Formats: sequence, C-alpha cells, structure tokens
Amino acid sequence: MSDLPPDFTLLQVTPELETGGAEQTTIDVAHAVVAQGGKALVATKGGRMAARLTADGGRLAQMPAQSKNPLVMLGNAARLIDLIRREKVSLVHARSRAPAFSALWAAHATKTPFVATYHGVYNAKSNLKRWYNAVMTKGDLVIANSEYTRQHVIQEHGIPPEKVVAIPRGVDLSRFEPGMVGCERVRALAEAWGVPQDERRLKVLLAGRLTRWKGQGLLVEAMALLKARGEDRILLLLAGDDQGRKGYRAELTDAIAAAGLEDRVKLVGHCDDMPAAYLLADLAIAPSLEPEAFGRTAVEPQVMGRPVMAADHGATRETVVPGETGWLVKPGDAEAWANALMEACEAGAAKRQVMGQAARTRARRLYSVDAMCEATLDVYARVLRARTAEHSS
Repeated sequence: MSDLPPDFTLLQVTPELETGGAEQTTIDVAHAVVAQGGKALVATKGGRMAARLTADGGRLAQMPAQSKNPLVMLGNAARLIDLIRREKVSLVHARSRAPAFSALWAAHATKTPFVATYHGVYNAKSNLKRWYNAVMTKGDLVIANSEYTRQHVIQEHGIPPEKVVAIPRGVDLSRFEPGMVGCERVRALAEAWGVPQDERRLKVLLAGRLTRWKGQGLLVEAMALLKARGEDRILLLLAGDDQGRKGYRAELTDAIAAAGLEDRVKLVGHCDDMPAAYLLADLAIAPSLEPEAFGRTAVEPQVMGRPVMAADHGATRETVVPGETGWLVKPGDAEAWANALMEACEAGAAKRQVMGQAARTRARRLYSVDAMCEATLDVYARVLRARTAEHSS
C-alpha cells in the first residue's frame, strides 16, 4: 500500500462522468483513496457514472468542468480555489485539457501539488494547439496511460523523462472474469446476434465504436479477399455503436453487400455485456488504422482468456506479445490481415487456447485496476514527499 498521509484529500478534475476509460479510472482512483481512509472529491459536470462515485464514498463537486469557454474556465478556477481551501485538498489531479487550465490556476493560487494524466496522444498541428496540450505537462508530475504515450509526451513537449510516469489503464478483473459469466449470458448474446449454437467457423470479434480509424472497413476488405480465395472458415462480428455516424455505418453495410459477405460479417450494434461477448468469440481483433494510446479492446479479451490480433503500432505493441498472447499485423494492409486471420485459423483450437491462457495470466498481472490504483497513489505520495523536502530545504 502507498504511504499517503492520514488526512489525505484528493481532488480530481474531469469534464464529465458519462462513459469511457478516463471516467472509469477517475472513479477507480477515488475508490482507492477512500479505501485507504482518505477523502476523494471529483469536480465535474456530472453524468451517469456519478452515482457510482458517491456509492464508493467519493464526493461530487458539480461545475461546468467540460466547458472550453475562457470565462467559464476562469469561473471554474475561482470555484476550485474555494473548494481546495474549504476541503483542505492535498493534491489536484487533472484528467483533461480544458479543465486542466482551471485546475492548474487553482493549484498555483493555493500552492497545492498538481498532477495530470495524458489519456491519449493529442495531435498538435499548430503551436497554439501544442501550447493548449502542454497544460497537461505543467504539474509536479505527468502520468501517461502507456509507455507509447509517455514517449510521445517526452518528445512532443521536451520535458525531462523522470517527470513522466507510465501507468497503464486498469481492467476490472471481477467483471472480466470468465468464471463469473454464466452460459446463459453467452447463449443470449449468440441468439441476439444470430450466431448458431453449432457455429463451426472461427468467431472473430471487433469491439469498438463505428468510426473509420477503428478499422472495420479494413476487415471487411480482408474478408472479401478471403472469400475470393475460396476461404469460408471465419465469422466476423462487428460490435459497436455508430454514435450518430450513420454515413460510415451505411458505407460498411454497402461494402458487405457488394462483396456478398452478409453471411460472414455481422454488424451487431452496441453491446452491454462485453465479458460474454469475449467468451462467445474465439479471437478478438483490434485493427486500428491509427496508433492506440492504450487500447482497452486489446486488453479486456486477454483478461478473459482470448488471444488477440492487433495492429502493429501504438500501445498494442506493449499489450500483445506476438506468438505468445496473439498476433501483431501490419496496420492498414488488408492482405496482411487476411493472411493473419488464416494463420489464426490454421493454429487450431488447442494452440489458440494455450495463447489465451498465456494472455490471461499476463494481462491479469499487468493491467488490473488494483495495480493501476496502487501505482497512481504511489505517484501522489512521491509528489507530496518531494514538496515536503522542497519546503524543508
């Protein structure tokens, strides 16, 4: 356990608590601080996950933290200064760029330690954008959600390597636990998706919102190449919400129809039961066209004991071990993906099972919520020690 002071009070600042990895991490860390006897506050607009925060003993400080309006951001800074003083906040942790400005101003004004998490690789096309992104690096320490993100932060902003710590995102091991998923959940999903009980083909699952860079179109192309070779041993399941991107969804539907793949590629929509989805599948696939900063959909299936095939760039190079827990494939190359899918078929069920078990063992060790929380609380303790040493010198 980390050595935080007994009266430790954490203030996390995040735009909203609707859905997503950064939001889940905010709640996990708040829970860990409370479990150690500290106080955990979250300044945010709120959202559907707020109830989970308060159920865990955290406290909500509602404010328009999602706003990028400079006047609202100034107002937020004043609210945060007030909150920091009133609640005797020990450390401020910002999780997004717009609220990081308000949080940084408030931390400076109250001389409170400040850390920020880089949750993604933000692209800067201009100096103004780079300046905007750099707010995340102005604190005592920066947390990056993978070694890939860490290297990006060091290179992009020219900050000393010792100021940036890589803490990979955690997966909820109690939720992603094969033993806790009853057969009826997997059966219900198979039925909803129209997958027959006696399906002999290799069931390949791509989980991710329907957006071009996630690579659904690339896989439809790879499936068309396999069909042209007379191969019919794979069933591709595309699970994900189009989040209003109707055009891209229609494009996928048209491509599937044009290639005559209706019986081989299914668009199954949003899935609420991902643990069951991974158990229904034989292989999970993450063919992102752009590098992932962390890539939860390459890690969750491994925790569930499934091998993973992922694009060979970004953080998936850290989360997938080729030949041991899965395959890494050349990004954007349909031919390479078609060949890799055939390789996974040829490997056979026994070999895939061995890979799945290796994936599970490794992912449980490296990517648990507990490991992520412990590493984060260690960063807090380290920052507080450094501040104390500064003051006493």
